[in-house]
Amino acid sequence: MLIGMTSEPEQQIGVGTPDAFQRLWTPHRMAYIQGQDKPSGPGAEDGCPFCSIPAKSDEDGLVVARGEHVYAVLNLYPYNGGHLMVVPYRHVADYTELDGPETAELADFTKRAMVALRAASGAHGFNIGMNQGSVAGAGIAAHLHQHLVPRWGGDTNFMPVIGHTKVLPQLLGDTRAMLADAWPAAV
Repeated sequence: MLIGMTSEPEQQIGVGTPDAFQRLWTPHRMAYIQGQDKPSGPGAEDGCPFCSIPAKSDEDGLVVARGEHVYAVLNLYPYNGGHLMVVPYRHVADYTELDGPETAELADFTKRAMVALRAASGAHGFNIGMNQGSVAGAGIAAHLHQHLVPRWGGDTNFMPVIGHTKVLPQLLGDTRAMLADAWPAAV
């Protein structure tokens, strides 16, 4: 149990009109909203988390697999369980800046991630893509990363649509271990 958190619902008297809704509090999201661990500038030396993750252990960095030019890592703020990213080691912002071997391995890791996610979690489909630049929605625009979000039939329910809340069935460390075990060898 985290310090200051309780498993019991806490009623807050005098804070609005009772509406019969239950609240699922997700205070861990505040780190994302406030930009914790976001780079302070465009350079690799400006606190880029994608540059620092490779120096960590797989468990501490949530790294699923490592290649020569790219690695696969779980998203700290996943859209769905198993949401991972394929990231080049080299600090580049734009897809056109990748060289041939980086591009090839990024494509290979994308395919292998799909295989691992299907094997480990029975994913029915995927959202795969890159947000190029902050105006396109990139949370960390200075370091290229490709998202792979597994999808299942019926996974969009009232929680994200009405409640603006994702319910994730597994801790990130457990998800990392499951996907690392299911990661296929290079072909």
